Amino acid sequence: MNTTLIDRLEVRAFRVPTDRPESDGTLEWDHTGLVVVKVGCGRTRGLGWTYGSRAIVSLIEDILRPVVVGGDPFATEQLWQKMNRHLRNAGNRSLGAMAIAAVDVALWDLRARLLDRPLLSLWGTAREEVTVYGSGGFTSYTDRQLARQLAGWVEDGISSVKMKVGREPARDPHRVSVARRAIGAANLMVDANGAYAVKEAAAMAERFQSSSVVWFEEPVSSENREGLALLRRRAPAAMEIAAGEYGDTPIYFLRLLQAGAVDCLQADVTRCGGFTGFLKVAALAESFQIPLSAHCAPQLHAHVGSAAASVRHVEYFHDHVRIGKLLFDGCLPARNGTLRPDRARAGHGLVFKEADAAKYAV
Repeated sequence: MNTTLIDRLEVRAFRVPTDRPESDGTLEWDHTGLVVVKVGCGRTRGLGWTYGSRAIVSLIEDILRPVVVGGDPFATEQLWQKMNRHLRNAGNRSLGAMAIAAVDVALWDLRARLLDRPLLSLWGTAREEVTVYGSGGFTSYTDRQLARQLAGWVEDGISSVKMKVGREPARDPHRVSVARRAIGAANLMVDANGAYAVKEAAAMAERFQSSSVVWFEEPVSSENREGLALLRRRAPAAMEIAAGEYGDTPIYFLRLLQAGAVDCLQADVTRCGGFTGFLKVAALAESFQIPLSAHCAPQLHAHVGSAAASVRHVEYFHDHVRIGKLLFDGCLPARNGTLRPDRARAGHGLVFKEADAAKYAV
């Protein structure tokens, strides 16, 4: 086969246990699903992944592989559009968008490696490094575990940290005050994962104000755009309302912005159609003059977060940081609260550790 064309696509699913039981305002879990994609062109391979169900594997094998194999590795936008079209009947939202994301990331990585250039150089540089915030603080943690984790990030030079709320609303003000005492003057963010009703969320916003909470993420479901917009108007002036992490297609984010639902929009490369989809969301956010925050997957967001002008920060999520260190070589360390892309490495610079991952394969 002509090595100027994509000649293979491989996909595998993994199930990685958490280091302890975890929960937020609406879910409990003990593992993280990982779907890894490799695309090849001659001897060069690109690596991509998403965090999600093994069901994504079937979508990639049955629908996306025939679209991608034989394609031009430099026609990333064309392939992204074709993947969306071919998933029309199966669904290009949710799991479909996550399947596209894993493949799209691999395609961009392949393109950069073929050129022997870092990803950042393909998009242009808005900044040399991107700010991170520490994220975890699960509702399953004891007060001591919560305080230790959040304070540890601050000691490491991360100036903003986020915790989960919403599972036991009556205890939330206490847990938030525990976090505030642990982190001193650092910025405190809370994430309800849509657990509250609108009036309950409004009351919580007032109570969290005493602990100087600056960020209230998904106080209600991100599908409730009217509720988010109402809370944005009613929240204390120093408290931002954020949502968007579950967004999949550009229209989803446009509707959030048009509704005036957020002070800061969120998007996730692994859920919104990969780097191609994320850059479309970044352009939307910039056009509405609303900042964008990259949700989770910090190693994937380092390059694109440094390229997109509207990006404010990247979520340095506990589980994904741990999985990165466990299963990938070349992970960027958070130094002084930032991630700095390595311009000396082609693509995103990461290598999947096949032997170490084998025991987690499903």
